[in-house]
Amino acid sequence: MAAVGVRRGAAAAALVVIGLIASGCAGGGGSGAVASPSATAGGHAVTVDAGALRAKFTAGATDLGVLGAAMLVRTPRGEITATYGVTQLRGTTPVSLDDHVRIGSNTKTMTGTVILQLVQEGRLALEDKVAKYRPDVPNGRNITIEQLLTMRSGLGNYTATLALNQALDTQPQRVWNPEELVAMGLAEPPAFAPGDGWYYSNTNTLLLGLIAEQIEQKPLAQIFQERLFTPLGLKGTSYPEPADASMPEPYSHGYMYSTNVDTMDSNVLPPDMLEQAKAGTLAPTDTTNLNPSWAGAAGGAISTIRDLAHWVEALGTGAAIGPTLQKERLDSVQPTRADKPDPQYGWAIAKMGPFYGHTGELPGYNSFMGYDPVQKVTVVVWANVAPAPDGRAPATTIAATLIKSMYGG
Repeated sequence: MAAVGVRRGAAAAALVVIGLIASGCAGGGGSGAVASPSATAGGHAVTVDAGALRAKFTAGATDLGVLGAAMLVRTPRGEITATYGVTQLRGTTPVSLDDHVRIGSNTKTMTGTVILQLVQEGRLALEDKVAKYRPDVPNGRNITIEQLLTMRSGLGNYTATLALNQALDTQPQRVWNPEELVAMGLAEPPAFAPGDGWYYSNTNTLLLGLIAEQIEQKPLAQIFQERLFTPLGLKGTSYPEPADASMPEPYSHGYMYSTNVDTMDSNVLPPDMLEQAKAGTLAPTDTTNLNPSWAGAAGGAISTIRDLAHWVEALGTGAAIGPTLQKERLDSVQPTRADKPDPQYGWAIAKMGPFYGHTGELPGYNSFMGYDPVQKVTVVVWANVAPAPDGRAPATTIAATLIKSMYGG
């Protein structure tokens, strides 16, 4: 199936799903309470009922037709977890909280955080023109580093090209060089003049990864390890070398239907295939070990549910960049559409109602991570079939249900 999330912007679509659900969520002070309501300054309540959340999680996973999924909800009063299903088609190994999964566009928050660390160190500036580092970028004298972070550069999206999607279908083990991927994106016509709109383009984040490597004179995998994974204790998180398509143990397999090219315009299966999928007579394809180098800095990382929770909390509190720049980062979020308040996007971070974080999707894997810094509530969900046969992003859809259950709508 299509390389959604990183490819075409399904991650952006998933942000919209969460944004619509969360736009009516409570704000203000107070803290979430396990199995009891907690009043907020806005007069609303956050109710965290462990049994209800687990029931909604299981019902959502069943409805969406995933093989396996996991959830984690954390509040100041405790942690609620649940797992569903198995890690492999026709297998018997149950999903565990230790399972590794591909986290897709959640990787963007890591790439963006490294860039902000370099800004903090005075090694580049948000107002720097991209042409300073990449003279090959069309109109690069008018595009800033900040516009790459906020998806407001107007640059084309390499993962939406027919050439890439055909190659992903016919050469699934191909090892991609980020330079050839960036070249695909730069060859596409711009969506708008720099700063004149918002367009979720993975080319932006690949460029940021290359710029970080240029400044650091190190591969991005080493940069992530030294700057993020080791300092934050993310022992279950990794960014594999381009030729490495393997998964660390334990892991969940990932599954999807159809092909990349066939789903370029829509993730929804044709009616006959949809009925077969629902009936269990159409088996999805195992995409676990397809080479993810095409996703690169925009979506190539691997993690576990607890590491994702720790990471999104660090993202929401500024643990990796400090309070001053963190405040600016959270203030950077702006609506992605002029006619809608949610979702919002900023310096490689999304805001969905009261939650800061991101969504991610690669063939076979979908994940959501969000942290509410006011209520100190963390929500992380992943699923191992993506997208669902009816086109929905499973983890994001389940997360939206959990958030609505806790915050109301």
